[in-house]
Amino acid sequence: MPKKRSGGGLSSTQQAAKFLGVSVLAGAVLAGIALPAVGALGLAAKGSVESFDELPAALKTPPLSQRTTILDADGGLIATVYSRDRTVVELKDISPYMQKAIVAIEDSRFYEHGAVDLKGVLRALNKNARSGEVSEGASTLTQQYVKNVFVEEAGDDPTKVAQATQQTIGRKIQELKYAIQVEEELGKKKILENYLNITFFGQQAYGVEAASQRYFSKPAKDLNLQEAALLAGIVQSPSRYDPVNDEAEAKKRRNIVLKRMAEVGDVSPEDAAKAMRSPLGLKVSEPKNGCITAAKGAGFFCKYVEKVFLNDPVFGKTREERAKIWNQGGLTIRTTLDPQAQESVQESLKNHVYESDKVAAASTLVEPGTGKIVAMGQSKPYGYGKNQTEINFSVDFAWGGSNFGFPTGSTFKPFVAAAALEEGRPPTQEYSAPYEMPYPDTVRGCEKPWVNDGDYKLENENETEVGPYALKEAMAKSVNTYFVQMIEDIGMCPVVTMTDKLGVVQGNGDKIPEVPSSMTLGSTGLSPLTMASAYAAFASRGMYCTPVAIESITQKTGNQSQSLPVPKSTCSRAMSEKTADTVNELLRGVIDSGTGQQAGLGDGRANAGKTGTTDERRNAWFVGYTPNMSGAVWVGSPSQKVKMKNITIGGQPHDLVFGGAVPGPIWRDAMSGALEGKDAPGFNRVHIPDAKKPKDRDRDRGRDDDGKGDDGFIGGLISGGNGNGNGNGGGNGGQPDPTFSIPEGFIQGPGNGPGGRD
Repeated sequence: MPKKRSGGGLSSTQQAAKFLGVSVLAGAVLAGIALPAVGALGLAAKGSVESFDELPAALKTPPLSQRTTILDADGGLIATVYSRDRTVVELKDISPYMQKAIVAIEDSRFYEHGAVDLKGVLRALNKNARSGEVSEGASTLTQQYVKNVFVEEAGDDPTKVAQATQQTIGRKIQELKYAIQVEEELGKKKILENYLNITFFGQQAYGVEAASQRYFSKPAKDLNLQEAALLAGIVQSPSRYDPVNDEAEAKKRRNIVLKRMAEVGDVSPEDAAKAMRSPLGLKVSEPKNGCITAAKGAGFFCKYVEKVFLNDPVFGKTREERAKIWNQGGLTIRTTLDPQAQESVQESLKNHVYESDKVAAASTLVEPGTGKIVAMGQSKPYGYGKNQTEINFSVDFAWGGSNFGFPTGSTFKPFVAAAALEEGRPPTQEYSAPYEMPYPDTVRGCEKPWVNDGDYKLENENETEVGPYALKEAMAKSVNTYFVQMIEDIGMCPVVTMTDKLGVVQGNGDKIPEVPSSMTLGSTGLSPLTMASAYAAFASRGMYCTPVAIESITQKTGNQSQSLPVPKSTCSRAMSEKTADTVNELLRGVIDSGTGQQAGLGDGRANAGKTGTTDERRNAWFVGYTPNMSGAVWVGSPSQKVKMKNITIGGQPHDLVFGGAVPGPIWRDAMSGALEGKDAPGFNRVHIPDAKKPKDRDRDRGRDDDGKGDDGFIGGLISGGNGNGNGNGGGNGGQPDPTFSIPEGFIQGPGNGPGGRD
């Protein structure tokens, strides 16, 4: 005999019957509550009819979170990312077997009752009363759908999820009222469609389409009888009936579904029996979520796209708004990535630098005149294991890069040359450029001069490098004293103006410090993307374009799609066409007869570039371009702790590493593959007269600007915080081998590691 509730009164079943008799609406409150025979049925304030009427009637249905697809410029898949793996499909794209199976096992009277199944309530109450425990529930599909909406709205917030799933009278009443509204507004077919799209099927699969792909590697419209029954059975307890981890339990549950389908007349007993004898037939597809799965080594580019979305206000005023859209998903993002260029970059990096090497390499290619990033890769793969990393060495810290970028060495010198040309200095400008010289007493800045208050000297790499030099030869040989004399002549402010126009900032986003070492010899940390984009302005005859990675975004909400605005490249003139053409001519000489000969493309393709190596050989660079592509390659220690001397990189031993010998060939091979089959336009040539007095000095034609390859100090090439030269990632700033005193205030900046040296 059913027990009475505490305090006496009618039994649970009698109370339910009486309550249902008052009104159908009030009776609906009990639907779906799997009441045990023992327990209080007394309704608190929220359980009263009056409170029921006061509840809001409008269920705010959030858009279902779906997977986001990131595509390359040709429409090829880079990666899919999602907080919940779901692909929303229409009912017509769901197998009829699946529709019948879920109804049969979860709510066989679905098409006969309204939001509440009164017969089901009484049947459940009676069965639970007899068994003395909760053995059967009476929630309709509509009520289950409403509960799933609450869970979806809660997202990944554990507190909200707990609230959405709490088994209280108040929560049940709220679900019931919304269920009534949903029945009136949507109708049975739409409710079934929504339910099959929102429900969790285990194995990270939300919705029947994702579940069908996960367990059977096929679309939901192609599910057969036994496959549909298996998926329908999972819903009640995705962990218990997980067919991947417990086939026996899953098969037992599948057969219960098949039996029920036969009982309600959805299939014949013969077909059900045949299906019960069949194996599960799993063809499991592993979850593929996130940039770690990106094709062609594009994981870092994929993550950069995500960072752009989360950081750019075009996608929402606040980061919280942008994150909500990203997590909701359903986006199709067409990017600027050129699959040919990406494959070429990754292949070149793989051939020249191994994952297991002590150093890493990164390369980025951009399109002059548009700012489009066409390739981005690095030698250490995206990941969390050994010889892997999450840090994108190609970009600034805000976009997932290193704390400060990496010192660029002499690849900074073209900015000085461009600033001098804009100031009216001729391309034949000569300076005495001795092998060794005192550092200037003062160098003019934008607001105040830099003062060298110590006995500080500067050296070239090779004792044979003795001036006077004109700009063309000084650039080809990367003569340090020449460019220090040039900045003494024009001051630092023109260089500041030039780098501002070229978007050149430190890896942490700060401006380049007004210190001679930063303003001439590249002691400040920058990123490959920054360098490639800045050099692209030379290629496009003086027009600088901000880098962009996204071409278009389509957002799918339910069955509706809309286009979202995306960031656009902003192009502006950074220098005159004449200045850009002149720099192009200067940097052609670097490849033709200077330190970058090993990087030359050949095959009649116009190309120009500059090498760079920093103190103690902690960083080596090559940045170069053609009229239709610009690229930067960095090789070095992410922690700035490895000195690239007597080192093996990519299986090749190197006594000394310099920009022309390791980054140069990476750039050459990456660019050659990226440009294969593409036009080969030429530069707008200008004539730069040779120096009046030809120099007759021995020169190692295959070397980089490091010349003799010793560790002779160039002077002031360290940019460490507070004069300590502390390097990025904990690496030391790298004092040169000779011992001397460094004047106070000469070394400035955020601690970017070893200073520039070439």
